[in-house]
Amino acid sequence: MSTPISRRAFLGQSTVAGAGFYIATSRFACGAISPNEKLNIGFVGTAGQAKFSIDNLTQENIVALCDIDDQKLAAAKERFPQAKTYNDFRRLLEQKDIDAIVVATPDHTHAVAAVGALKSGRHLYCEKPLARTISETRIITDTARKMKRVTQIGTQIHAGGNYRRVVELIQSGAIGPVRDVHVWAGAIYGDKPKPRPMPVPAHIHYDLWLGPVQEQPYSQDFVPFHWRNWWAFGGGSLADFGCHYMDLPHWALDLHHPLSAEPVDGPPVDADAPPPQLVVRYQHPARGEKPPVTLTWYHGGRHPIFVRENLYPNWKSGVLFIGTKGMLVADYGKHKLLPEKDYEGFTPPPKTIPDSIGHHKEWVNAIKNGGTTTCNFDYSGPLTEAALLGNVAYRVQKRLDWDAAKMRATNSKEADQYIHHHYRKGWSI
Repeated sequence: MSTPISRRAFLGQSTVAGAGFYIATSRFACGAISPNEKLNIGFVGTAGQAKFSIDNLTQENIVALCDIDDQKLAAAKERFPQAKTYNDFRRLLEQKDIDAIVVATPDHTHAVAAVGALKSGRHLYCEKPLARTISETRIITDTARKMKRVTQIGTQIHAGGNYRRVVELIQSGAIGPVRDVHVWAGAIYGDKPKPRPMPVPAHIHYDLWLGPVQEQPYSQDFVPFHWRNWWAFGGGSLADFGCHYMDLPHWALDLHHPLSAEPVDGPPVDADAPPPQLVVRYQHPARGEKPPVTLTWYHGGRHPIFVRENLYPNWKSGVLFIGTKGMLVADYGKHKLLPEKDYEGFTPPPKTIPDSIGHHKEWVNAIKNGGTTTCNFDYSGPLTEAALLGNVAYRVQKRLDWDAAKMRATNSKEADQYIHHHYRKGWSI
């Protein structure tokens, strides 16, 4: 098991990386390797969602594995005995033969790992949301663009045929121009008692798990899974599922940065935990001939009226587009045009969006053959920022007028503390 890199050594290497990107770029990027050869991939995270990515990339070479949990790392090593193992992702970045990196850690360490991977010249697949804060998300997006790396966020539902058929319907005008969208998810995070300190298990490298966030006592309510219940590490239901469900209207309606975000309904603000229930309303500008759009988000049992009144009880989570000619409701795997009687005998538009070869395979193919992915960071960065802005508006309890170019709420200085990241000494991006 590799030992953690010293702070002094890492800071020295970070300086070099920031100036000259010290690790050689991908073999595929320079055209020296045949697209038929396998990628060498390193994984930051080995269990949970990371294991899902590993399982989808076993056709490539798994050459490096990193986890702060020795037990999970050992289990992954059994599957891939040829892979080198690390507890500290910064040591993994020093391994010279890696072409691409998958970051599948809790949200609070996405940015430091993702930016390190990009600056080292590696292509990057990063789980959603792209980061814990808006400022981190913007840095990741800008770094990927600067480094010209192939990127993909882990919104794998985007690759499904259902989302593609919905986008075709909306963009073909099947329900007319859309001005209102409602997005809801049943997930509930938050509303938990304050965690009590516990001894750190011997197999957990807790300081490395904390990474850039402020030191605090260990609790099993943080590691390995329940971290989403706390602002220090994640953003609750909106950060978790916003990138999945808001992905569909962002894609279908060509939405990017909102003009504003406003909390509509939710419990009193908890300084430590995200709200178990929340309603947030976003305003998006016109895009060419497409009209302005109001997008309303609901979670934790809050629903738009057509679900609340039990008109369509089987849509526990979903997206409702309201157009001038009709409506369309969708979730991950199905969709329906409404009112149903008005669309009897309706002929769907021709398929214009090719079926995906697979969300992970898109990324691999783009690395080997050039091109891009459907959820590259130029697309998924603004998507993530929009989701996170809703949480910021809730935390300051006011409508935020958003200047995306300057990354600030023009009417709330108080919001800055939640927009920008704050790292403990020894960590930077």
